[in-house]
Amino acid sequence: MSFRNSIIQFLLIVLLFCGTGTVLADNIVIKGSTTVLPIAQKVAEAYMKEHPGVKISISGGGSGNGIKAIIDGTTDIADSSRFIKGKEVKLALKKGSYPVPWRVAYDCIIPIVHPSNPLKNISMDQLKDIYMGKIKNWKELGWKNNRIVVVSRDTSSGTYEVWEKKVMKKKRVYPGALLQASNGAVNQIISKNKYAIGYIGIGYMNDSVSPVKVNGIKGSIETTLSGAFPISRPLFMFTNGWPEGNIVKFLNFVLHPQKGQKFVREAGFVSLY
Repeated sequence: MSFRNSIIQFLLIVLLFCGTGTVLADNIVIKGSTTVLPIAQKVAEAYMKEHPGVKISISGGGSGNGIKAIIDGTTDIADSSRFIKGKEVKLALKKGSYPVPWRVAYDCIIPIVHPSNPLKNISMDQLKDIYMGKIKNWKELGWKNNRIVVVSRDTSSGTYEVWEKKVMKKKRVYPGALLQASNGAVNQIISKNKYAIGYIGIGYMNDSVSPVKVNGIKGSIETTLSGAFPISRPLFMFTNGWPEGNIVKFLNFVLHPQKGQKFVREAGFVSLY
């Protein structure tokens, strides 16, 4: 091979890698919360239509896994249905990462039962006792003499951690609970078992399950924004440091009142405005 041909081959390789870098720069990876997942999916679909040169890949796995991914540098955006923990911040700084939170929506976690279950209201103390295994039978709540099937989220879930903090007051869910990896899985179990109780984000509510008021307050857009519903929370997207390029453009799209926030409402969640 001549010197001239070697130079041409080298330049072609450089151009190939430069081209690959440009394509990768137009890709956005999003990982994390299954609660935030439907919001991310709807907004990403609309964003890619408006920016056909950008590809966005989205996966769930839970808030904890999303935050771990942003710390490890394996995602551009981490979806989370809870705020980052102190120990996660310490780990991030140790690894040279600086997670920045972006509040993208609001949510409330609603207890649900099978539509045949007459339970319409429950207190925070009763919820805690059910999930600690102290209240075990529906007859203790004025219904049939049947064991309560307790359905909870797994420990990597931000929804679980908010539930643990606000309902359980840092007490652990008892070992007999059925742990599920997503809101959708909880919804499916409750819809098929008339003696089960679970909890889901407001965006996953449908006619296959029956919502239960908490302390006499219905989980709704109004009670979430006002803070009246006792199990309300903000939803986040985290970036590693201050975002640039397509990532900041995407986040601006998410936060735009007439763009991304419209899809927050379409996903069944509570918009910022």
